[in-house]
Amino acid sequence: MHVAIIMDGNGRWAEALGHPRLAGHEQGARRIRAVVESAPALGFDVLTLYAFSADNWKRPASEVTSLMALFDRYLVVEGPHLRRAGVRLSVIGRRDRLSRRLAEQIEMTERMTACGRRLHLRLAIDYSARDALRRAAIAACSGTSWSPMEFERRLRSGRGVAADTPDVDLLVRTGGEQRLSDFLLWECAYAELWFTSTPWPAFTVTELGRAISDFRARERRFGGLKPTYVGPSFRPRSEASEDSP
Repeated sequence: MHVAIIMDGNGRWAEALGHPRLAGHEQGARRIRAVVESAPALGFDVLTLYAFSADNWKRPASEVTSLMALFDRYLVVEGPHLRRAGVRLSVIGRRDRLSRRLAEQIEMTERMTACGRRLHLRLAIDYSARDALRRAAIAACSGTSWSPMEFERRLRSGRGVAADTPDVDLLVRTGGEQRLSDFLLWECAYAELWFTSTPWPAFTVTELGRAISDFRARERRFGGLKPTYVGPSFRPRSEASEDSP
């Protein structure tokens, strides 16, 4: 089961309480641990969290700098905890616009947690689904003969390297907005969507459990019909009786 979460509403949550926006992002980072710890028990195999979109560079420089420092601290603090918990961490998205320190910390944490098997946690940083599609398409047209399966594997990493991850089963967005915001557009082709007005810093494991319960009650047909569906019999007009409708 692959669950993706757009962790929205951090800054607005802080402003509503009279705090600086960064306080909301810090609380949001702390919220991640509770969700990650509960994920295996909820049946997750893969959890992808939208941490920073490619469009977030448009925010004030001071906020962007603070967010990058927060990502670095998260990796330093949580890396050993993730390893002990059997969680493998991957970061998807571009890395060429990140600082060298942050890029190196990402690689170090990925190596540290590479043997994790209980959960695959993916953080999307400087990520754009459209950019991932464009890069994969350019690479596929560069003379390399890729099968459709290889194209998809490289697309899923968001970096042009192969990544074996399943499609998203459930996409959750906190904070009240109801849109995908350029997140995992390919992988969410048949994802179930679940929106909540609760901002991410206030989002609880209990509410995540409600999202999972709602998801499991839904019927997923992927464009087909229910397996138990039996349609009406059909006879050509010539074989039907005169009083047939």
